[in-house]
Amino acid sequence: MPVPSYEQIMLPLLAFAGDGNEHSIMGAVPHLAEHFDLTEAERNERIRTGQKKISHRTGWAKFNLKKAGLLEDVQHGIFRITDAGAGLLRENPPAIDTDFLMRFPAYVEFIESQGRNTGEGGAIVAPTPVGEETPEEVLERAYRGIHQTLAQDLLDRVKAGTPQFFENLVVELLVKMGYGGSRADAGERLGQTGDGGIDGIIKEDRLGLDVIYLQAKRWQATVGRPEIQRFVGALQGHRARKGVFLTTSTFSQDAKEYVSHVDSKVVLIDGAMLSRLMLDFDLGVSTVANYAVKRIDSDYFEEE
Repeated sequence: MPVPSYEQIMLPLLAFAGDGNEHSIMGAVPHLAEHFDLTEAERNERIRTGQKKISHRTGWAKFNLKKAGLLEDVQHGIFRITDAGAGLLRENPPAIDTDFLMRFPAYVEFIESQGRNTGEGGAIVAPTPVGEETPEEVLERAYRGIHQTLAQDLLDRVKAGTPQFFENLVVELLVKMGYGGSRADAGERLGQTGDGGIDGIIKEDRLGLDVIYLQAKRWQATVGRPEIQRFVGALQGHRARKGVFLTTSTFSQDAKEYVSHVDSKVVLIDGAMLSRLMLDFDLGVSTVANYAVKRIDSDYFEEE
């Protein structure tokens, strides 16, 4: 099954702590992974911050149970069940979610405090979204959605530009990626050599110890194997070892397989990858806002 939501984890986590002993999230996770019969891949699935998803969601399950007064912290990273938590387990509830926790005054008070702190017009804001995702995961999903939409818009703009604009864009991108040194000495602009399938060259490093041969196609149609073969043939004619073929469209599967069997190192960059690289290296885009997601620095609170 997929990694369970933090709400699905709450009851098994409370039951795990039902022995009255002190526990940690690290100790609870293997038990929960067995309880939910997670595969090795699911146990190692990670969120954007690098934390394992099962550990992340277990932490949020513990957070909500603690706010309801069902678990309590004993010391840093260590928790145990409370009398209220043990009493709830004796009721044998079928499940626990955030709506269920509203029966506990401590949780209601916490929810209302969040509303007083962050809501407009006295609105109450829940500390975690109702459903499968934690707040960090909601932010991550929203970020991916914005990123994907922007990437498509960016590619549409590139396709609508002139061939000369595309040629300059390719060189600008490679310079931002660290090739060619400055824009001025990056290399010959694409479209000027017209030499047997080679559109241009760019220095691989600032000293120009090696060069990369380029081909750029502002196409709508799929680039097939014949185009790549001509490019590879041109590389061999120049005794070149490295080449980059860029297009605003896509490459056929045959073309992709072909480059994996040639002696020259040929990198294929399609429209989707091109737009991602433009976003990654801030070409044609600008930052309008930054949101920092912070967490407790445990080392700060350690006393010597």
